[in-house]
Amino acid sequence: MAKPEPVIIGIETSCDDTSAGIVQGGSKILSNVVSSQIKIHSEFGGVVPELASRSHLENIYIVVGEALKQAGLQFEDLYGVAVTYGPGLVGSLLVGIEAAKAISYVYKIPLIGVNHLEGHIFSSLLEGQSFKFPFIALIVSGGHTELVKVSGFGEYSIIGQTRDDAVGEVFDKVAKLLDLGYPGGPKVEKLANLATFGVKFPEAVMKDGSFDFSFSGLKTAVRNFKNSGKNTDNNSLCAGFQDAVIAALLNKTFAVAAKNRIKRIVLGGGVIANKTICAEFVKRGKKEGIELFFPSSKLCTDNGAMIALAGYLKYQRKEFCDYDLNADPGLTL
Repeated sequence: MAKPEPVIIGIETSCDDTSAGIVQGGSKILSNVVSSQIKIHSEFGGVVPELASRSHLENIYIVVGEALKQAGLQFEDLYGVAVTYGPGLVGSLLVGIEAAKAISYVYKIPLIGVNHLEGHIFSSLLEGQSFKFPFIALIVSGGHTELVKVSGFGEYSIIGQTRDDAVGEVFDKVAKLLDLGYPGGPKVEKLANLATFGVKFPEAVMKDGSFDFSFSGLKTAVRNFKNSGKNTDNNSLCAGFQDAVIAALLNKTFAVAAKNRIKRIVLGGGVIANKTICAEFVKRGKKEGIELFFPSSKLCTDNGAMIALAGYLKYQRKEFCDYDLNADPGLTL
């Protein structure tokens, strides 16, 4: 009789979503529960760290219990507990870490610390996609914009990154400038799709020959245009802004792939829920003969299943943690 595949629970509390997901064998999602805090933070136009950590405290064991219930499992059925320990908000991270430690200690199962960014990089594997090493990963979220050469699991070289605002952050800031509300990404994309033309804005890249990005100037350009008194609606502003972001992401990512002679690009992070961005990457990939991989929108944003997947890959390598595991808000790949 075949031995059952290991079942890992993943806990994700790096920012403002409390999530627990259970994955079997590194590919089969048994449950993936996410408790959103959008209603809490929307009136402030962004995430308030103290409110986020308090909400995690209130919801963490409810979310974990619901994940087990949906999977039809008990704690005793788990092979390991994976948890995000960075990067992220320190107060939020600590809630998840302490919950994972308690589960690990009581049920005598391995504790597995996971880099949040690894979850985003490999999340496409949860939907049956398969990609070979090496590949170029583009991580775009509320806190990160990074171009990474991935030579293997745990083997990363950061080639380019933002020097100021992350993509998701600048989407939120532009939405706030235009009084669109929070979170800004979906609202900006919706208005951009209604536009008949887009205002021309500068591409958000460094001109020094590096593969880095800079989005603060683009945000300023939108604000200046908005305050110029020119008779242009928000649809056209959003379209122009989004076009400039997409141009920067496309040109830098494909340039990195060409320089490294790599024919595979993997996209990850909450901003990849933007269908326009994904469509443009697919179009460019077909033109240049490069394979594109990215998860569906439900797995783009922060979730426990992607942490469970990364935890499974570490479980296979027996990369376990002691109970002195601590939050590392500035953790890098």
